[in-house]
Amino acid sequence: MGFSAWISLVGVCLLGAMSPGPSLAVVLRHTVHQSRSHGIVAGVSHALGVGCYALVSVTGLAALFALYPVWQQLLGWAGAAYLAWLGIKALRSSGGEQLVADQVVTQSWHQAARDGLMISLLNPKLMIFFVALFSQFVQPDTSLWLAVIMVATPTLIDGGWYCLVAVVLSRQGILQWLQQRTQLIDRVTGVLLLLVALRVVTL
Repeated sequence: MGFSAWISLVGVCLLGAMSPGPSLAVVLRHTVHQSRSHGIVAGVSHALGVGCYALVSVTGLAALFALYPVWQQLLGWAGAAYLAWLGIKALRSSGGEQLVADQVVTQSWHQAARDGLMISLLNPKLMIFFVALFSQFVQPDTSLWLAVIMVATPTLIDGGWYCLVAVVLSRQGILQWLQQRTQLIDRVTGVLLLLVALRVVTL
């Protein structure tokens, strides 16, 4: 894979990361309700999930989905259930959550990490995306070094983008504006997640 091919890979991964969807909604919610660090934790965890899918795709294990499509369907249903759970949780939120103790902060970091990781791992479209993407770059003689580059590229881009989102949204003026509208953000986020879950189930 030459430099021009790698630039193409970077461009596709960047556009994929920047497209709005449930991942952005999760990072936004943790940033607004809790803090910049929680949004960053969710973003980094999401990137780890992306890296797992990239690794699975590059190593060829994604071919199992072609042999056993039922596993892809089961993963899709599990993802839809998780999205629906997050959506209902957002809709039921009062919009005024506050962190008052170190223990609560630690627990919320765990929740942010869990939500970020699961929102990517339970998204079978990521697997399809990476299979389609890497089929353009992976060759029978692809070296280990090139495979590492191909896995690291989307992982770092995804994590970098969502960390940037968390940092920008947590700026004092923007954060205050968002926090004044947390209930509205929760309602919009909840509806978005439920619609995505419904779309996954009905496809």
